[in-house]
Amino acid sequence: MAQTVRRSLLVLSGGHPYEAEPFAALIGNLGEWDVTHLVHPEGGEADAEAVIVAADALLFYDMAGYTFADGAVRMRAPSEAYRAAITARFAAGKGAVALHHALAGWALWPEWHEWLGGGFLYQPGDWQGEAWPDSGYRHDVAFEARIVADHPVTSGVPERFPVTDELYLCPIDEAAIIPLARAEGFAFTPANFYSAANAVAGAMFSREGWDHPQGSNCIAWESRTCPAPLVYLQCGDGPATYANPHVRRLLANALDYTSGETP
Repeated sequence: MAQTVRRSLLVLSGGHPYEAEPFAALIGNLGEWDVTHLVHPEGGEADAEAVIVAADALLFYDMAGYTFADGAVRMRAPSEAYRAAITARFAAGKGAVALHHALAGWALWPEWHEWLGGGFLYQPGDWQGEAWPDSGYRHDVAFEARIVADHPVTSGVPERFPVTDELYLCPIDEAAIIPLARAEGFAFTPANFYSAANAVAGAMFSREGWDHPQGSNCIAWESRTCPAPLVYLQCGDGPATYANPHVRRLLANALDYTSGETP
């Protein structure tokens, strides 16, 4: 009898705190994968280059390219070898899934955010040639996720389901994405979010001196601009979301879809 070959999954994390054991339980319930988990900065960049190209599926749960210290943030771009590995993977038609705070990673790598179709800014900066304020965050928001597309990633997921999770107010280019799910029951206005730059400076849960344009309520999408399937899911801040069966189904479907399997 021929042995079934298990698919390989590379998980990249680090750069942002998370609860390791519940996250590991999430990954362990996504299907039959041989998992390699690398953490920034120890191994998530230097050690990942060959694995990035070879893995059947790739999950970004990292927020790489930042150093936070003494109320300030320093940013750096990825190495040329790391950028080349991601670029080669996408050019070969092999996709990836980006989860939650991965939307903030690599602020100094514009192509990454062009592929993603959005970006979370820890400091005021540039987005698509225009000046933007720092982005907003809000923890523990109870909202209803509404599926808005018939897509392999949404297969088997109810049209509406409750989620309690962190949401972002940040630039999202809806012309560059295929929306898959939206958050309803919560307004994406600056009055409902807090300033990321204030948080870095030590003032958590503050919007003093901060303003931001009204944002998109899209919380799951597929990129229209990446040369390979690239799916972003904003859900994923902590254990309650990791355990949500519908979020798990979306993530499992997304890994299957971006690896070339049909859910």
